[in-house]
Amino acid sequence: MDRELALELVRVTEAAAIKSAHWMGRGKKNEADDAATTAMRNVFDTVSMNGTVVIGEGELDEAPMLYIGENLGTGDGPNVDIAVDPLEGTNIVAKGHNNAMTVIAAAERGALLHAPDMYMQKLVVGEKAAGRVHLDDPIEKTIEIVAEANNKRIHDLTVIIQERPRHDEIVKRVQNMGARVKLFGDGDVGASIATCLPQTGIDIFIGIGGAPEGVISAAAVKSLGGDMQARLLPQNDEERSRCMEMGLDDPEQLLTMNDLVKSDDAIFAATGVTEGELLNGVRFLGGDTAETHSIVMRSKTRTVRFIQANHHLDLKPDLREES
Repeated sequence: MDRELALELVRVTEAAAIKSAHWMGRGKKNEADDAATTAMRNVFDTVSMNGTVVIGEGELDEAPMLYIGENLGTGDGPNVDIAVDPLEGTNIVAKGHNNAMTVIAAAERGALLHAPDMYMQKLVVGEKAAGRVHLDDPIEKTIEIVAEANNKRIHDLTVIIQERPRHDEIVKRVQNMGARVKLFGDGDVGASIATCLPQTGIDIFIGIGGAPEGVISAAAVKSLGGDMQARLLPQNDEERSRCMEMGLDDPEQLLTMNDLVKSDDAIFAATGVTEGELLNGVRFLGGDTAETHSIVMRSKTRTVRFIQANHHLDLKPDLREES
């Protein structure tokens, strides 16, 4: 694992972002996801590494590319685990909304949680509250702890929660405490990262979302000094058995940051597809030029780099024919 690999992973997210951005606002989420996945896979083939997808878009028979267990890279270079979501926010892109990203996490072999693509319960806080919260605590206690850690009054504290019926009760409890709630539609990687960036004003992320997004978020949160706890939520015996086959003797055990990302050297890379609080979206500037805005982090050095790049587009896809 080195800085060269970190920058190579940015090339992967950039390519996926550009291809999926062509589909922004066209109402076709599957086409946007396919474009991101294909571009990501093609660039991965040029990266000097021996990578294995440990958590991603499903099993071999469920996803044509970037499935759990797939090998990525040239086969030369470091042995790494890969957690991937080719397009974080397919519905966002389809509707032209904000905060869609292409995202990757990588760490040395055996360091990232190996689990199926399933639901995961998550709690994320920033650096000041790290080590002080617990996923099983009532949200009321968590709010009090984080408010004290962040030197905020409870009514100034902001909890970000995905807008889903499954979260209605916790939204009411946060509001009854007097804290502020910020709801979002899709894309919980960006929401998790926001807790670790003081300028966002977000203090707590809580809720149930996808496991791949949880592991990817953990790599970013670790790089920023924050804290995360999680728990897989098998929906049936088949999912529970699959977890056990992947090495989790207790599929519903509490997962700490070091369970999600065991290594102190993890990489997180993301490129914006649509405009957002963390990253600008892809901008097509004319003259076959596109501009991208990316972020890459390493937990070993806690270095955070923002990268703005201009790309020459070799092909002009005729989306009318692809539709």
